[in-house]
Amino acid sequence: MQTLNIATRQSPLALWQALHIKTRLEDLYLNLSVNLIPMTTKGDKILDTPLAKIGGKGLFVKELEQALFDKTADIAVHSLKDVPMQLPKGLTLGAYCERERPTDAFVSNHFKHINDLPHGAKLGTSSLRRQCQIANFRPDLEIVSLRGNVGTRLAKLDNGEYDAIILATSGLMRLGLDGRICHELDTDLSLPAVGQGALAIECRADDNDVLELLKPLNHQSTKICVLAERAMNNYLQGGCQVPIAGFATIQNGELVLNGRVGSVEGKILLKAVHATALINVLNDDSDDKNARIANDVGVIVAKNLLAQGADKILDQIYHNV
Repeated sequence: MQTLNIATRQSPLALWQALHIKTRLEDLYLNLSVNLIPMTTKGDKILDTPLAKIGGKGLFVKELEQALFDKTADIAVHSLKDVPMQLPKGLTLGAYCERERPTDAFVSNHFKHINDLPHGAKLGTSSLRRQCQIANFRPDLEIVSLRGNVGTRLAKLDNGEYDAIILATSGLMRLGLDGRICHELDTDLSLPAVGQGALAIECRADDNDVLELLKPLNHQSTKICVLAERAMNNYLQGGCQVPIAGFATIQNGELVLNGRVGSVEGKILLKAVHATALINVLNDDSDDKNARIANDVGVIVAKNLLAQGADKILDQIYHNV
């Protein structure tokens, strides 16, 4: 029997995601035994500092990638929004799994909707992206840093430290906590993070056997959308912890990418959108062409944002961190 080792973070959500991939692989390949290797990352260890102030890229993936290099793991399962735009040489994303709900969720014990929050209410989030967009919509709120795994964040809400918190809808749903969602924020209010709601499977680029195993897990529409989002972020030279939002969809054969960059306090919120027709043929050649189209769309949206002054906003944020 063939054995495959999965590197994963130790949080309940990360373990659920890795177990989900383990189950899918073992259902596909009856002679395959899949083991989980739980690990702690730098981002998991530093919980008293906002992510943007920790600095560096790959806060939640570097230790998992080292396990791939050491060959103690064959694949690593990530939330795609945590994966840096540039992968280390020798590693690749072998599969982009079908995206689940990409939205942000409003969670509160006392208020049903973000519009119901009173002036000065305390709202918790770990994300500068969410902070800048919500501050633009509700500048009267006190937006406060919120770190920890999903359970820890909910406990802080339940202890009365916050009036409401914002979490990823997909994470709550995966953990069976969708009952805590008061409502999903419309993407017009809070455009999702690049890659939000999608899982990515990383492996060694020269491991052809593993790449072949992962092929059935790849979801082509998701891949095209997130490639456009990541191309935009990469051109902006943004990391995972800056106020950049990017969300692509496929509508009537067109790839449509919305992008945003905002100032942390929400006073400036730049927006750009671009749509391009995809090649509607299911073969490897069309997949490659659509991937190039996705990259081009991402660059076009990024250039539009830069023309509006996105570079000045991002430079200021990096200077202050």
